[in-house]
Amino acid sequence: MMPLILTTYVLCLWSFTATTTLLPRMTFTEKETAMKRLPLPGHHASVVVVVEGEPDTVITAGPKHLNSLNFQNPQKPPVEIHVWWTECIDHGPPPRLRADCNYNITLVHKREEADQLFLCGTNGKETLCCDLNLSEQSPGCLPSKKMEKIKGSIREFVIKEGEPFALLDSPESDLYITYSGSQEYVGIHKFGKNRVAPARHNKEQHYVGLVLSRQNEPLKGRVYAFYREKNRDTDLNSDMWIPFVARVCTGDRGGPKNILQYSWTSQMNARLFCGDGDSRQHFSELVEVATVHADQWQDTRVYALFRNEWGMSAVCVYTIQDIDHIFTTSPFKGEDGQSNRPRECVEDSTKIQHSVLRMIETHSEMARWVRPENNSGPLLSNHHSYTHIHGFRNNRVSHHNVLFLSLNNGAIHKVMQNKSQTFIIAEYQPFNHRTHVISISLHPSSGKLYVGSRNELVQLNVANCAQYGDSCELCVLARDPYCGWNGTHCTPETDGTLQDLTHGNHAVCLLVSKVQLPEKVFRGSTATHADEAPVSVTLSPESKYFLRCPLSSHHAQYSWRHLGSSTRCSWREQQCLLLIDSMGPEQAGAYTCESEEMGHRRVLAQYRLQLEGRAAGPSSSRLIWLCLLAVLVKSLS
Repeated sequence: MMPLILTTYVLCLWSFTATTTLLPRMTFTEKETAMKRLPLPGHHASVVVVVEGEPDTVITAGPKHLNSLNFQNPQKPPVEIHVWWTECIDHGPPPRLRADCNYNITLVHKREEADQLFLCGTNGKETLCCDLNLSEQSPGCLPSKKMEKIKGSIREFVIKEGEPFALLDSPESDLYITYSGSQEYVGIHKFGKNRVAPARHNKEQHYVGLVLSRQNEPLKGRVYAFYREKNRDTDLNSDMWIPFVARVCTGDRGGPKNILQYSWTSQMNARLFCGDGDSRQHFSELVEVATVHADQWQDTRVYALFRNEWGMSAVCVYTIQDIDHIFTTSPFKGEDGQSNRPRECVEDSTKIQHSVLRMIETHSEMARWVRPENNSGPLLSNHHSYTHIHGFRNNRVSHHNVLFLSLNNGAIHKVMQNKSQTFIIAEYQPFNHRTHVISISLHPSSGKLYVGSRNELVQLNVANCAQYGDSCELCVLARDPYCGWNGTHCTPETDGTLQDLTHGNHAVCLLVSKVQLPEKVFRGSTATHADEAPVSVTLSPESKYFLRCPLSSHHAQYSWRHLGSSTRCSWREQQCLLLIDSMGPEQAGAYTCESEEMGHRRVLAQYRLQLEGRAAGPSSSRLIWLCLLAVLVKSLS
C-alpha cells in the first residue's frame, strides 16, 4: 500500500510541476535591493497599517497601545500612541487611565477619512470600540454618532485575535466580524443598528476572510465569508477540512420572534473546489484569501490560498459573479423538490413566512460547488508552502494583478497574474534568518512593501526595476507590471514605456527601435561582458579549480563553452559553476559562460586558463632548442 501512495504522490507532483514554472525568475536579497528593517516592540503578532500619503510611516498595534514607526529615520525609536478608552478615563485631576482598565487591542481599521482609525479592544469579558485621530498630538478616543450603535451592540462580545472583519462605513455603520472555533455561535456576527448572530450549530469552522460588496443599493449589499470546516467524515480517504464560502445580506435583521430571531435568515453556504478535476487532484485546506476589486463589482476576484495533506500549496481564483451564480441557481443540498426560499436580499427579513424560515434552518448548503474562474485549475500549484497571500491590481496595466505570497521560511514571492497565465516574477528575502511572516502590507503608489514577523518589520521596494538589467530585452523579459523600458533604462514610471507582460517577448525591442528610436538606444546586451578582458588564471598540473559565473534569471539556461564544446553548468548558491577536475594541457584555453532565455543570449563571464610551466608558450620552446643547438655545436668543435 505504501509504495502505491508514494507513487501517486510522485505522479501528482510531476503533473503539477510539468505545467508550472516553480521557480521565481530572480532572487533579491538586501544585496540586490534596498531593504530597511525596524525591530517591533513587544515581539507579538502585530497589525500593520500603512499611513496614506506617507509611505515611510507605519502604524503597528501592540497589546495596549499603537506604535508609529518612521523608516526615513530608522534610528529613531517608535513613538507610542496610548489608547485612552473613554470608559476607562478617571477625569482626575489630572486625567488618567484607571489601573483596572486592562484592554488588549484586537481590531484596527483605517477609516476612509484621513488619519482616522477605528479600534476595538477586549479584556476577555467585554469589548470597547472607538475612533482615533492620528493627526492630534495626543490621540484619544473620539465620540462618533456613526459608531455609537456599534459600540453599544458589541460591548458584551469578545473579539478573538486575528479574526477577519469588514466595516460598512455609511451613515449607519455596521461592523461584520467572524468568530472561529467549535464553541457556541461560531460564524458571522453583525454589530450596529441591528445585531445579528449566526444560528446555533455544532460545526468547527475557521474563518480566513470577509469580503464586503461595494454596491450602493441596500438590497444588493452582501458580505461573503470564506472559511474551512472540520470534516465529520472520519474515513481514511476523506479530507480533514472542507473549504466553504458563505453569503449574507447586509440588510438582514434576523427573523421574527420564536424563529431565527436576531439570527441570519439570508445565509447560504457553498463548497469551494480547487484542483484538477481530470486527474482528481485537489486542495481542501483553505488558508487565506485576498480580494482584488474590479471596476464592475461582479468581476471582483478572490484569490484563495490552499494546502493539501502533503504540504503543497495552490492558489485558485474565483469571481463574485461565479459565486453569486451558485447562490442564485443551485438547488439546496438534501432538499426535495423546488424551494420557495428567497435567493435575493429582502427588504424586511422579519416578515418572511414561518414555513420558509423553518426550511432555512435546515437547508443552507448549496448542492453545486463554486469552481474557479472559467472552470480553470490552480494558478499556482507547487512544492512551496505558502502561508499568506496579498493581492493588488495595477491600475496602470489592465487585466494584470500582482500577488504577494509569503513562504514558510520568511521569503516573499511576487507573482503576475492575468486571465491566461501566472508568472513568478521574483523572490524577495527580507529577513536574515528563517522566520514566520505575520503580515504583508503594500503602499500602492510608492511600491513599498511591508513584511512583518513577530520581531521586526521590513520595508522593501518592489519596483526595483534597475536590478533586471541595463537593456530593453532584460527589462521586457522581467514581465513586471511595475517596470517598463523608457528608451534608456528600466524604470518604475511605466506610462508610455515598453512592456510585454503576457509573453515577455523581447523581440518588441528590435521592432520599436527600428520604428521610433535610434538603434543604439535599444541595443541588446548579448555581449554584456564581451568587451572586458578575460580573467587569466594559471593552474598547476592536476590541480582542481571552479570557474564561477553569476546567475541572474532562474528561467534561463546556462552553459560553459570551451574549444567548440558546450557544457551545462550546475547551480550552487546563486552561481553557475564549472569544475576543472584535473588541470592539464587539454583544459587550457578560453572559457565563456553564456545564458539563453527565450532566444536572448548573454555573455556573463570569460576566463583564460593556463598550465603552470607552459605560460611562456612557443617562445619557451624556441629557447630550449637554441640551448640544445649551442651544446651540440660546442661538442662538435
